[in-house]
Amino acid sequence: MQPTIIFASNLTKRYGERVVVDGIDFEVRQGECFGFLGPNGAGKSTIMRMIIGLTPRDGGKLSVLGRNVVPEDPAIAAQLGIVPQENNLDTDLEVGENLEVYCRYFGLTAKVREERIEQLLQFAQLSDRRHTPVHTLSGGMMRRLVIARSLVAQPKMVILDEPTTGLDPQARHLIWQRLAKLKENGITLLLTTHYMEEAARLCDRLLILDQGRILDQGSPETLVRRHVEPEVLEVWGREGDRGLAELGTLGGRWERVGDTFYVYGFQLESVRQRVLEREGCSCLLRPANLEDVFLRLTGHDLGEGS
Repeated sequence: MQPTIIFASNLTKRYGERVVVDGIDFEVRQGECFGFLGPNGAGKSTIMRMIIGLTPRDGGKLSVLGRNVVPEDPAIAAQLGIVPQENNLDTDLEVGENLEVYCRYFGLTAKVREERIEQLLQFAQLSDRRHTPVHTLSGGMMRRLVIARSLVAQPKMVILDEPTTGLDPQARHLIWQRLAKLKENGITLLLTTHYMEEAARLCDRLLILDQGRILDQGSPETLVRRHVEPEVLEVWGREGDRGLAELGTLGGRWERVGDTFYVYGFQLESVRQRVLEREGCSCLLRPANLEDVFLRLTGHDLGEGS
């Protein structure tokens, strides 16, 4: 087993009377992608800020790279790469100039700067954009540049706060490829996301959070097996609760969220055919996923607030 790179025990954060991180425990191992999954207000970004040292904790233990975390510890900061939610690039500069500025922050020599910039542009697939003004880039290109910038000091761990929010599917997939490459190179990734597919695609292990508490943790596959039947039938239409309850008994169990009914079970094709026979009903049969886990644990889907 790889060594522990982050250790948190009874980690707590309050803002006044409001507890936003409620005594949580977790460990992150070297070289893995570890994710935090939860709705807005679950405490994901606060946990990230405590790990970075930007927000002091109010209780518990927290160590990063073998050091007790204190605010703005330069020994920890020098080994972390940060990808914030918002693109905070200097839009008055060109692509290469943004990387040049960061290289100078870390005191790299001119020779090392040139080599590092070229490597990072190739990694981000932006070599042909070196002299392009940042403000003319697409959203996906900007995100790749922010990720490349986070690697200037060759960090041991990269912290990514919702790295693909607002991107189109093609740009999101390209970002996922770049992040997978980082993990292949032994860099630890710490990820917050709203996207189930992103968590399932990238994360070796993850925490599911709601209202500052851990609901469960483990690999995406383990969490799905632990909490949800393998098949889910989503049903829309004029069917009433009683009618869907009858269908649910054929499948195993069912529940309603908004205007959608979810039927859970094994080999639900026959149930799907029964739904299609009913006037005004439509449905989708699919494998269970992390959103089903979240719904089972919290009673609401990931897009809803706590």
